[in-house]
Amino acid sequence: MTVIQDLGWGRLVFGQTCEDPDQFGTALRAEASGRRDIGMYLDAPHVFVAMHPQEFFIDPSFTYRVDLTKPLDYEPAPVPGLSVRPVATVEDCASINQIYLQCRMVPADVDLMWNNSQNEPHMVYLVVTDDDTGAVVGTVTGIDHAQLFGDEENGSSLWCLAVDPTLSRPGVGGLLVRSLIEEFIRRGRHQMDLSVLHDNEGAIALYERMGFIRVPVLGVKRKNAINEKLFAPAKSEEELSQLNPYARIIADEAILRGIAVQVLDAKGGYLKLTHGGTSVVTRESLSELTNAVAMSRCDDKRVARRVVAEAGIRVPKGHSVTFSDEDHEFLREVGSVVVKPVRGEQGAGITVGVTRPEDLDRAVEFAAEQCPDVLLEELCPGEDLRIVVINGKVIAAALRRPPEVVGSGDHSIRQLVEAQSRRRAAATHGESVIPVDDLTVETVREAGFDLDDVLPLNERLTVRRTANLHTGGTIRDVTDDLNPTLAKVAVDAADAIGIPVTGIDLIVPSVDGDEYVFIEANERPGLANHEPRPTAQAFVDLLFPRTAATPWAWQPTPVPGHDAQD
Repeated sequence: MTVIQDLGWGRLVFGQTCEDPDQFGTALRAEASGRRDIGMYLDAPHVFVAMHPQEFFIDPSFTYRVDLTKPLDYEPAPVPGLSVRPVATVEDCASINQIYLQCRMVPADVDLMWNNSQNEPHMVYLVVTDDDTGAVVGTVTGIDHAQLFGDEENGSSLWCLAVDPTLSRPGVGGLLVRSLIEEFIRRGRHQMDLSVLHDNEGAIALYERMGFIRVPVLGVKRKNAINEKLFAPAKSEEELSQLNPYARIIADEAILRGIAVQVLDAKGGYLKLTHGGTSVVTRESLSELTNAVAMSRCDDKRVARRVVAEAGIRVPKGHSVTFSDEDHEFLREVGSVVVKPVRGEQGAGITVGVTRPEDLDRAVEFAAEQCPDVLLEELCPGEDLRIVVINGKVIAAALRRPPEVVGSGDHSIRQLVEAQSRRRAAATHGESVIPVDDLTVETVREAGFDLDDVLPLNERLTVRRTANLHTGGTIRDVTDDLNPTLAKVAVDAADAIGIPVTGIDLIVPSVDGDEYVFIEANERPGLANHEPRPTAQAFVDLLFPRTAATPWAWQPTPVPGHDAQD
């Protein structure tokens, strides 16, 4: 009897339990839409695929195995402040799913995961939690083959190793792998297998350090839309792979709907989308539907302030730099300012929290390197809130926070910053890095440290003042907690500017309160930063409304005075 284990994102078909290859193929053909089934341990899988080349392919992954009957030489370093435990609640399973989505993995059925964890003793779901907050920040799944089907090799396997990409602590992956190994040793298993994509160099290096060795076990998958890039690396896919995440998320959503995608300029993120007789050129989330007037209002922060203020939206006190004593007088009046170039993006040239005249002069000079026109704004206390508005609806909201590192007691601040920067770059395909520049040095010194100092164990240190994602900032989704007043402010600001797709930036004491000040509007918000919120879906709905799902599979945040659906 063929043994099949459903994991929520797809099923595992154990080929050694099939009576013949035809039975194996029948099992894989039953794959549900939107799922990713995997067949493992079939004898002569290459022959099976050669007999069915139009249906199946060999997964381009390596299988690694660790011998659990021998002492393990590798012991991962402890990760202070984090703990590993089994799944305890259905909320844990929901948190696991969120991590899958953040890591661009196929999401799983939460109820199925919960049922597996409680009623299937061969299933092992482990999570890593933050000791301070209790938040789930990592996960791994294990399957006990011996308990599932009496495996003659007394084996087990590891699946779905995933860590929150915004986590600022290294070593979590190794901690999870070691914890699962220890569980299967406790159960008396002889070996543990795992599958890893051939080009995942970081994961492969970790597994080899831990004593895993490659074995000649191949995975088989059914050809479907999710797997297409693994078996059909056509020229178009090569072009798509050169897009940044903000353009790629648009291209992927369009392709799923049968919209033709032509890459006009991969580096610039320009696409031509065509459906029926309609073509639209986009640059990431900017399209031909955004007119030049709206663009110019977003481009000049002084104009954006004036336009939204006239619409009754609160803005902080501001002053256009005159390079005279007036600038110092404004600083004395408000006490602390943000210095920013009037034109610019990605946080370039911005200095936050200037309180001294000599620092003001330096910050103004720094901003003027980006744009000769410089704006001073009163520094208002609160958190940096980005609200994505598309076609008059709030689609996502997130708090953006400056990058921080957590002390290990052994590493210098410079080493921690460099390690965190590498993780942020990997999680964002190179879009987010922490510059080690004068601003970083100054921020660290204000906290009483130098870059080469060792940060005490578990101490958190903010290393940049701005929360911009391109300079290493992190993002936390708060869409479900957003106060309706703030949602309405964002929609009203977009209406005042006259822009169909925008990221409205507010400073707020709390996302569930109604206090705020408007900071700026971004004509090209990074929609990929807000996954799994349906930002790309909403954008393509705007461009090609006839391709929108009916009924919609998601509900935008309702705003008083605005319909939640068309």
